Formats: sequence, C-alpha cells, structure tokens
Amino acid sequence: MDYKQVAFQFSQIEEYQQDLLVGALGEIGFDTFEDTDKGFDAFILANQFNEAELNEVLASFGDELQYTYLVSDIEAQNWNEEWEKNFSPLIITNNCYVRATFHEAQPQYEYEIVIDPKMAFGTGHHQTTTMMMQYILETDVQDKTILDMGAGTGILGILAAKRGARQIVAIDNDEVCHRSTIENAELNEVSNLVSFCGSKEAIPDTQFDIILANINRNILLDQIEAYDRVLKENGLIFFSGFYESPDLDMIKVHCAGFGLVYVSHKKLGDWVAAQFVKK
Repeated sequence: MDYKQVAFQFSQIEEYQQDLLVGALGEIGFDTFEDTDKGFDAFILANQFNEAELNEVLASFGDELQYTYLVSDIEAQNWNEEWEKNFSPLIITNNCYVRATFHEAQPQYEYEIVIDPKMAFGTGHHQTTTMMMQYILETDVQDKTILDMGAGTGILGILAAKRGARQIVAIDNDEVCHRSTIENAELNEVSNLVSFCGSKEAIPDTQFDIILANINRNILLDQIEAYDRVLKENGLIFFSGFYESPDLDMIKVHCAGFGLVYVSHKKLGDWVAAQFVKK
C-alpha cells in the first residue's frame, strides 16, 4: 500500500499553530506526522490524498502561516525500510519491553512484546499508544474480554493477552493492519486474539468488559454509541488519539449521553488518553 508524503517547511510557526494544523490534517486522512528541522512531514494513504482538500485546510489558516510544501510518493517497501531504520526498542513503565523482530530479546522484563510494524500504526512509540499501554498495565485485565478498535499492529491486545485477558477482538479498517495484527499475535504466541478487517459494523454481537479505542476524535464520536451497545455494565473504555482541548470535553459530553462516566485522563506531549466507566 503506497503513501503520499507532504513535507512542510515554515518560516515561523508556533507550537499551538502546528497542533491545530496537525489536527486539521488528521481530519482529512493524514495519519502519521514526523517533526523535521524546518517543520514536519505528514503521511497519508495515496488513494486518500486530495490536494484540493489539503489546500482548503491550509487556506483556512489565512495569513497566519508562511509555508511551502512538497508532495512525494512513498512506496510501501521504502516505508517499511524507514520503519526499520527508526524503530528503536521501547520500555513502558519499567516492566514492558517493546522490540522489533530485528532486536535482541530482553527476557528480564515482565512483558516483552515483539512487533513487526510493516506499515501498521502502533509500535508504542507514539504518545497515544504509550498512554494506552500504561492504562493496560495499571488495569486488572485478568480473565476480561476486550475489544480493541483501530488495532493497528495489535500491540494493545497483545499486551492485554500477556496480562491475562481471556479473549481479545481486534478490529481495524485497514487490510495491512488486519494482517499485521494476526502476524504479531503469532510472533508473541498469543492464541486468544481474533482480528477482523472493518469498522464499527465488524463489532461482534457480544459483551465486553473493556474497550480500547485509539483512533481520532471524529471517529470516536461516531462510534461511541456502538461501543456502548457491547460494553458490560461497569465496563471500562479507554480512548486516545485526540487533544485535550477541545477534544476531551467533546468526548466527555458525548459519552455522558450514553451513561459513560469520565474517570481520568493522561497527557503526553499534546496528546491525551482517557478512561470512562459505564454506569
């Protein structure tokens, strides 16, 4: 699957302006961002790229930003090579070690997760994934049934399985992610995880103790009603993929309409993860 890279350079940009621009780009399909010396690079699936939409987003900032951008094609193989060059091992809360297949094992950690990222999102390095993993490490998931929406590489479900979850259903609408989840579950000898390719329509008609959803604000708002239908009473939901303001308040208000009560949130950089309980 091919990507487009849009390399932005700015004569000057404030942090809050970059946050707003990244958020706006996320709403038109850009899913990965990397800081550079003079700005940042944004990536989007080639078949979702629409330069007219991009220019509409940029025009909405008026004269606030002075920028140039360059659009490049990123072939799948080249993208995978970039992952390998930039993927370094990661430690979460001192007891979870995340590595790629090409790193040495570190069996002294309580939980070791092997991830072959390919082009799927979710190596633990992004702040949203890190915070979701922290929540899993802090939560009693023993014998729990778990739904992982926007599963990416399957890393969250794999960690839950290693912590004793009874059954994990992982769903992502990207075929690459779907296959990646299956392969990574096998790499980690996780046999109680099933993966489906799809969106909210792929959620099975069963009840879950815990739901994990690391996606983005707009998709979360659209899917919260579907999550509520399959979440047990007193079940937990962990959300991430959005900012503190205005996103968190919007999600709180929407959740309240379904009896999903805010419990807590974490913030790492500009990103937020939040916990809710069904009452």
